[in-house]
Amino acid sequence: MTEYYFELSIKPENHYELFLDLVESLTQDAIEENEGVITIRSEDELEDFLEPLEKFSKALNIKCEINYEKKESIDWIKKYQDSIEAVEVGSFYVRPSWCDEKKDKINLLIDPALAFGSGHHETTSSCLLAIDEFVTKDDKLLDVGTGSGILAIAAAKKGAIVDVCDTDEICIESTQSNFALNSEKINYSWVGSVNKAEKKYDVVVANIIADVLVMIANDLKNATKDGGILILSGILDKHEKRVLNRFSDLKELKIIHKNEWVTMIFKNIKG
Repeated sequence: MTEYYFELSIKPENHYELFLDLVESLTQDAIEENEGVITIRSEDELEDFLEPLEKFSKALNIKCEINYEKKESIDWIKKYQDSIEAVEVGSFYVRPSWCDEKKDKINLLIDPALAFGSGHHETTSSCLLAIDEFVTKDDKLLDVGTGSGILAIAAAKKGAIVDVCDTDEICIESTQSNFALNSEKINYSWVGSVNKAEKKYDVVVANIIADVLVMIANDLKNATKDGGILILSGILDKHEKRVLNRFSDLKELKIIHKNEWVTMIFKNIKG
């Protein structure tokens, strides 16, 4: 990539298509069209385009705004990568692939993509803390609304046998890719919600939103074994009491507050 590039923008008052035809005849470079503005960017100078455009505009008697600039090139990929930082949560170290691992931590390799969940949001980090504390080796765990799969991968790294579900097929695909990236295996996955669960689990994790948690409360409880752990998150503090009331038949083990977000951990016994 060169240190500089050149940008030429043309904004005709009318007869836009005529100017677009002229620009396309002048260059093989990519042309951007945006709200009546035609933009050319090139590593080569574009000064030779100015005179033909000005003469064309004058001949048609059409006012045309022409701007020409030399700009510094930016490595957008590096800029994006520099903006994504690794995050340390309890025993876990959540990092993108371009960050080095930490030998003394459980490394979770997650490249930010379409699916929600890279460890930076309060709900995700609180769930990671809950998994770190309450999930043990050989636990059968279900991650409801798995998103990127970060919570499921964390549980797998702790030795759990992990099933995942999500109503969005893209999230299931993202989770499968992230599991492979972390050299872990999903036991079972499906597109849909917890109501399709065919067995009960030692641990059920649902990082969704309060309204959905309340709506599917019975399904979440039914999927959790007697004596099992239920981890709920995605709850704004203004909805805390409503969710607590909906799960008041379970034993409350722990509440984690991070800024305006709440994560709740319950045990499936009459409390």
